[in-house]
Amino acid sequence: MTVSESQLQAKRPVSAALAGPYGHPFHPILVTVPIGAWVASLAFDIASHVVDDPAFLTQGSEWLIAVGVIGALLAAMAGFLDLFAIPPGTRAFRTGLVHMALNLGVTVAYALDFLWRYGTYTDGGSVGAGRLTLSAISLAVLAVSGFLGGKLAYRYGVRVADESTQAEGYATGDAGRAA
Repeated sequence: MTVSESQLQAKRPVSAALAGPYGHPFHPILVTVPIGAWVASLAFDIASHVVDDPAFLTQGSEWLIAVGVIGALLAAMAGFLDLFAIPPGTRAFRTGLVHMALNLGVTVAYALDFLWRYGTYTDGGSVGAGRLTLSAISLAVLAVSGFLGGKLAYRYGVRVADESTQAEGYATGDAGRAA
């Protein structure tokens, strides 16, 4: 099977300075910030129901949500540039649009969650059931979106080096030595 021009286009960045160089996109590394922050915030939310004095956990969760929102906005900028590299009308492009829409929805949900929580840790109580539920549902939607992001990279090869470049890593002998 030969690689089409549209497949090659989806592997090249629109702007290497902003989206990352060929074969090294910034979006996948940037998404680790909101994912990690939001997973940790949910862990803090749950833990706030277990400890005697949960104020530090509810405050930590609030700020982890804020860090996640800021990180998500940065990741979205790089992801948006990656989306521009995918030819419109393709399955990969449609998958990218759904991935983007879910991520934007999750980011809005967490921004609203942050505003809902802002300053409430001062009462010393645990995280309320509504806030905890919003975080859990948002994280579940993020997991679905992450699955779609994985599909874009691992199935459709968006912003992944083409097969001939990948083959360099499997060469043996002198041809396989790192430059």
